[in-house]
Amino acid sequence: MKKGDIILDDNSYWRKNLWILLFGTFLTGIAFSEVIPFQPLYISELGNFSKSAISLWSGAIYAIPFVVVIFTSAMWGRFADRHGRKRLVLQTSLGSAITLFLMAFCTNVWELFFLKALQGFFDGVIPNSIALVATGTPRQKTGYALSLLSTGYTSGFLVGPIFGGFLVKILSIRVSFMVTGLLLLSFFLLTYFFVEEHFKPDPAKLKEKKESFIKIIQGFHDTKFVVWILVISIALQIMNNSINPLITLYVKELMGNSNNLSLVSGIVAAMPGIGMVMVSPFFGKFGDKHGTSRVLTCGFILAILFLFPQGFAPTVLFFGVFRFLTGISNAALFPSVQTLLAKGTPATSTGMAFSLNQGAQAVGICIGSVLGSVVSSIWDYNVVFYMSAVVVLITFILVKWKVPNLKNYDKV
Repeated sequence: MKKGDIILDDNSYWRKNLWILLFGTFLTGIAFSEVIPFQPLYISELGNFSKSAISLWSGAIYAIPFVVVIFTSAMWGRFADRHGRKRLVLQTSLGSAITLFLMAFCTNVWELFFLKALQGFFDGVIPNSIALVATGTPRQKTGYALSLLSTGYTSGFLVGPIFGGFLVKILSIRVSFMVTGLLLLSFFLLTYFFVEEHFKPDPAKLKEKKESFIKIIQGFHDTKFVVWILVISIALQIMNNSINPLITLYVKELMGNSNNLSLVSGIVAAMPGIGMVMVSPFFGKFGDKHGTSRVLTCGFILAILFLFPQGFAPTVLFFGVFRFLTGISNAALFPSVQTLLAKGTPATSTGMAFSLNQGAQAVGICIGSVLGSVVSSIWDYNVVFYMSAVVVLITFILVKWKVPNLKNYDKV
């Protein structure tokens, strides 16, 4: 066994880690999602802004953490591979907790913008929890473990806006930021006291100099494979984030003027997460038994089939059903990408691999949100769904054409 590898001399601890990190990522999902719907309201409290100015600030403040992640993900990945994934989970969760808590005390919009950028700097809690589970779990159980873990943060992102709305209603927006920080602090404490990582640093890794992005990619055993996994991650985030900001507007178009718009749009927005939570463990177990590449292929096909009909949805009920079905396709796609990345990279580089994947996701989020806004402003909301389906279709064709050996990583 090489230095820097995770030592699996006691296979019992990985299950304890999984359940602790499952709960911890659930808390993290709540923490990061509970304040997002109310950011425009908070911005309006921080100054006398016009309607267009609030929109611009809302977009900038939403995007800035992901912009920062693009430039910092490789740095955190290098750190994790040198010093261990648990240490990085601790650093990012504590940094995020302090940053979010401080947002409650902003006096102007620039302070909020700076703190959101700092939040992006510490944005590594979930991907590094994934890397910690991936490297500490027996390879034959990786698909199951990562699929189960995905239900944790997905459930948190579902519950977060509801929990945040409750806090804002009975207390205030500022208090919701404080609660968010305390939730992440509780995750830090859980990880510090209960999560185990049997990690021995590789002296060669500690002496490595900072390398360019190209050098990092070339350092993987199968560079082509890693690049295509990153391409898939970008495409999937374009698919989701070109649609997500427009959900409420599309529901409004389908419903007309209704007093229940907020409630109905919230339920519809939650549908993909509900579908994903329900079936992710099934796809994980199926992938471990029959091959993760098969699950990925199934996810691509289902996503294409489920996205197109949303563009011509006649009713909100029809739209909501297909958003739920999209969650099922997401349950096949997202954990499969993570599982293949874990199986296709050595344990000594898994932290870097998942951090690069986080950077790729941030790129996709930025592209998707801009692309969806531009397409919907030129044509209409329904065209965004067709565009997203085409993005997935093109990615699927390219992967099948350019990465025919994907199934080689099923049983690694």
